[in-house]
Amino acid sequence: MNSGTFVIVELLGGVALLLWGVRMVRTGVIRGWGDRLQRFVEQRLSNRLTAFGGGIAATAVLGSATAMALIIAGLAGAGAIGAATGLAVLLGADIGSALVSGLFASGSSLATTMAPLFLFAGYLTFGASSEFRPRNAGRIMMGLGLMLLALKVIVSATAPLREATLFHDVLAAIANEPVLGFLVGAILAWFCHSTLAVILLIASLMTNGSLEVAGAVPLILGVNFGGGLPAVSATLDQPSVARKLPVANLLCRGLLALALLPVARQIVDLAGHLPMDPLHVAVGLHAAFNLLVAALFLPITPVVVRVVDRLIPNLAAADDPLATPRYLDSVSLATPAIALSNATMETIRMSELLERMFLTSLTALSSNRLEALKEVNAIDLKLGTYMGSVHAYLGRLAQGELSGSDTRRTFEIMLFASNIEHAGDVIKLNLADRIRGKIRQDIQFAPSQREALDRLCEEVAISLRLVPAALSSRDVGAAARLASQKDRFRALEERAINAHLGREGMEKGVSLSSNALFIDLVGDLHRINSHIAAAAYPLIQAAGLLNETRLRTSALSERLA
Repeated sequence: MNSGTFVIVELLGGVALLLWGVRMVRTGVIRGWGDRLQRFVEQRLSNRLTAFGGGIAATAVLGSATAMALIIAGLAGAGAIGAATGLAVLLGADIGSALVSGLFASGSSLATTMAPLFLFAGYLTFGASSEFRPRNAGRIMMGLGLMLLALKVIVSATAPLREATLFHDVLAAIANEPVLGFLVGAILAWFCHSTLAVILLIASLMTNGSLEVAGAVPLILGVNFGGGLPAVSATLDQPSVARKLPVANLLCRGLLALALLPVARQIVDLAGHLPMDPLHVAVGLHAAFNLLVAALFLPITPVVVRVVDRLIPNLAAADDPLATPRYLDSVSLATPAIALSNATMETIRMSELLERMFLTSLTALSSNRLEALKEVNAIDLKLGTYMGSVHAYLGRLAQGELSGSDTRRTFEIMLFASNIEHAGDVIKLNLADRIRGKIRQDIQFAPSQREALDRLCEEVAISLRLVPAALSSRDVGAAARLASQKDRFRALEERAINAHLGREGMEKGVSLSSNALFIDLVGDLHRINSHIAAAAYPLIQAAGLLNETRLRTSALSERLA
């Protein structure tokens, strides 16, 4: 292998290692702390400024503006965030990503010493811990180590390029043709799905003197434009309301990048007078671009949103009647009876969403198709939006003068909403994940197992159908019927487990993996049904029909004696 080929192979390996490190960091953060990051952002959506700051902070931790854009697009699709506020989050996310790029590029000189430490500490943390978050902390540390090691490899690989005439001719062409450099930067950012990785690559080339500021400026402008393309392409199959935010963000970045491209030479001249080395000039230009985008477009986000609304109109035929709460109007708060009726209606709509979510998961289970599970996350976001809206509405109602019966009714509705949302969490985090594993591993259930699961799923469906009557009528009989579903389900569950773990199940030759997954699915169905049935407890407890304990007192006394 000649020297030129070796340089190319080593450079490609360094870029691949950098992209893999970025992916490991992003995966570790999302798996370990993704729900907390999402809640952190959701808590800062009261206005555009706090949303902007939340986007900066969350993306500085996550390290990927594209990943943040997908999270915000999902929230917008569920109706949990307005378009103007969501765009403010994305503008902040771009700045957060630029800050992370500057931090890594500035610390590239420490790569030799820090990379092995991060890799060793991450390996020990990942291997020594069996807990979920510590293992993801180890994954993050290994990702950081790989990124620093990749920087070292790239700098080393590109060192011989200083004397390569052809390479310098290419870079000179980029410097002399800003449009060409712009296109190269945009394509690299879109192909790598990471502005962080491309900016670090540019910084590495500037560190060893292979790339001058004149060639870096059009590349950086192209990177900032192309960095918005992955989020746009990733949301093409989502509803129009979810697609609008990535397009709006790309519009802001693209307009400024194209406006600055004709004055790229003037920017180079200005950068030449700065008392900084070329590396920090490149990082500073990247950060300055995103700051300028925010300064120009944050005050006029509603205008940008209106422009995008014209480009991507809402499709009336695709509107979901359960997309957002409808009946929580502030005027009704003056009349507690009407306000409680409105909150009841929205909670019943939550049960309809939960039923849709449950049936969607069962469709995936029966058809062995992963596509059916794509809707589960979106429905879960809607459930969270509904619960937050109902709780906030009832919280405002409770600030006024309420009678004792209205106070109890407020508590009942809030408990119903919480239990329905918790059941949705079980479907998203457990049931859907196990169904996904079954499909990917091609695990097949025995006919008796499928029959048992069908019976248990039917009991859960019956519990869901009992929710509207128990909640809207406040009938003690309906509530007791819903609560009794817990005992009915438990009896079926015990028979199913005994049949498939006892001698009968072993004689049928059911595989161990099938048995293990079957038990896990039964446990998930049990938790879902328990959350639904438990919502009826306050009503039957007020009627004096709820026992304080399910343990037989006489038998318990004998055991303790």
